[in-house]
Parts: sequence; structure tokens; C-alpha cells
Amino acid sequence: MENLDSRMERLERGYRRMQGLAFAAMALAGVGLGAAVLKEEGPGGALVVSRLTLADAQGRTRATLSADVDGTAGLVISDASGHPRALLGVAQDGSPKLRFATAEGSTLAELTVYSNEAPRLAFAKNGGAEFFAVGLFADGSSRLELADEDGRPRAILGADEHGSPGLLLVDRLGQPKATLRVSPSNSASLVLEGHDGEVFRAPSSVQ
Repeated sequence: MENLDSRMERLERGYRRMQGLAFAAMALAGVGLGAAVLKEEGPGGALVVSRLTLADAQGRTRATLSADVDGTAGLVISDASGHPRALLGVAQDGSPKLRFATAEGSTLAELTVYSNEAPRLAFAKNGGAEFFAVGLFADGSSRLELADEDGRPRAILGADEHGSPGLLLVDRLGQPKATLRVSPSNSASLVLEGHDGEVFRAPSSVQ
């Protein structure tokens, strides 16, 4: 069986031919001692690995590209202190995701696409509670949410699968207080609820 030193030398020669001496040196330094992740030399002399790490001049990890056996794959980019700040990945079910985080690991922004047709964009404050989210569902309906400091949705603007819009305002307990809708037949409705439970409905001429 070919020993490890001979194999690494052969892979290095092939990589120099593809990318040039400078880039090969950087890539092999990124792989470092993780020789166990080497799979094989692919067609055309390509280097095939399951994990690639790039480090800066001080030896700090700045980027990691990996593919796991469960089907997930991703690129993680870290700041100068080694904290992961950005992620571009694909989940086991094939859903792609782009995420940005604080140095402490709290997600601030995330874009995910579910089921090949349902994107969702969300923003959160430092600490984890989402305050804004907008998405398209697989049935064609859409939804935009504005939340309070605890992450509870307070204003919800959406449209059903037919495109009919609606606006819902809720209190801190999650109870609807104001509802404005336009039906598929283009008729409008407005419902308001007071503190004492009294309900006001717009006159029929408005509906």
C-alpha cells in the first residue's frame, strides 16, 4: 500500500499543476494534519477532501469548508478572533441557508429556502429574539411579522394563496385586537376589539 508521505507528495504535485505553487502551499497548509479526510485524487488531478480549513498568517482559523456524511455541507467564515460570523450551508434535506451571527454566536440575520420554493428571511436582535420575518409558503401564501422585544409577533401582514391581503394586530397576550382583510371577491372587512371585549365591526357600506 502506498505510504502517506508518498501519497501526499503525489497529491501536492498534481495540485501545483492545477493551481500554481503559491495556491497549493496555502491549501495544503489549510488541510494541515487532517490527512484522514483525504479521499482520493480525482479526475484531472483534483484534490478531493471532506474538510478544508484556511488560516491567516498568525495561524488563526478564518474559514472552514466541509461536507459531512449526513449530507450537510457548509462554509463557515470566522473573524480575526476565531469566532464564526457567517455560514453558507445546505441542510440534510437540501435546504440552503445563509446566516450571520455576533461574535457570541447569536444569529442576527438568516435566509433559508425550504422545499425548493419557500424562502424565509429573518432578523433578530443581539440575544436571539426575532423582530422581523418575511416568508413565502409552499402553498403560495406569504407572511410578514413584526415582533416585540420578547419575540412575540404583534403585527402580521400576509396574503393567502389567492393573493388576498390581510393585516392582524395582536396584544402582548397574543389576542387579536384589529383585523383588516380584503377577500378574494374584493370585499373589505374591519374588526376592532376593545379592552373590555367590545367588538366594533365596520359598517356594511365599508365591508
